[in-house]
Amino acid sequence: MARARERQAAEVDAGFVLGRRARGEPCPANFSTDRDSVRDFTIFALVLQSGGFTPYPFLIVQSAAGSFVPADVCRRPNNRVNIIVCVKQIPDPETPSASFKVDEAAKKVIPAQGIAPVVNPYDPQATEAALRLKDAAGGGKITVISLGPDSARDAIKHALAMGADEGVLITDPALDGIDNFQTAVALAKAIEKVGEFDLILMGRASADWDMGVVPTGVAQLLGVPVVTLAKGIEANGAKLTVDRVLDDGFQQVEVSTPAVISISNEFGEPRYPQLRQIMLAAKKTVQIWSAADLGLSADETGAANRWLPLEALYVPKIESNVEIIEGDSPEEKARTLAQKLRAAKLI
Repeated sequence: MARARERQAAEVDAGFVLGRRARGEPCPANFSTDRDSVRDFTIFALVLQSGGFTPYPFLIVQSAAGSFVPADVCRRPNNRVNIIVCVKQIPDPETPSASFKVDEAAKKVIPAQGIAPVVNPYDPQATEAALRLKDAAGGGKITVISLGPDSARDAIKHALAMGADEGVLITDPALDGIDNFQTAVALAKAIEKVGEFDLILMGRASADWDMGVVPTGVAQLLGVPVVTLAKGIEANGAKLTVDRVLDDGFQQVEVSTPAVISISNEFGEPRYPQLRQIMLAAKKTVQIWSAADLGLSADETGAANRWLPLEALYVPKIESNVEIIEGDSPEEKARTLAQKLRAAKLI
């Protein structure tokens, strides 16, 4: 009976400490890592096995009450991560060309009737990367930031449905028509307002302008390192090991945190939110910040203050002429074609 009570007490105490560690709370101060003080490894092994753990004799701690937990539980540092993911809403890339219109005078794309804007296709992969790192760390917080009109809230909600924790929308008429460099300034200001972070993740580029300069710009403004075109990220203590996509292969680099990393489409398919997750995300509140909330001055906003002036925006006109080569035989057609190509100085 005494041994049964001792085992039950050990299970309760070990479960208590393991539960505290899972929640990111500190272990009780009365736990010792002195291996010589362990009096009964059998009880400890039974506790671990009942909880689905593998007992290791070199990872034993004993409480003052005489119960046992793995020393690694109390020795491991708190690895919770704070990750910021930047997402963007863009016109649907699948919009039929006949429905895609541009106001050349205003230098703006005219929203296609009946076709809703979508999340930039590279951004869910950035959210997926954040979720994997959070899972590997055993916890943390993922904050999603987007800059755009009120409809960009949907891009944030998609990330929240995937598993992100908080959302911030930067929206202000003063930010209409700004370029990628002004966007980097606004995002950097928002990130500073969010507070401490370990990592900033973004898609490799936005599929509408396809410039891919915002990640580098944000890193420059915040004074942190940047790694672009990542297809894989692995935490390695206070550093990250990143696999990059190159034109002719891959490259592996190591970067200290905090840092900015842009995620390439080679990262893999992101998880798809389930209906329950979508419904829960719909109930979450998205914070709204204006240009004034970020401390942006008048000369940092507006299309008139673009770093890269937009000279013109138009749909290119493609013209083609088709000529049918006539002839009585394939040889005659070939000779005629060769003569025309030579006359056009193509051969």
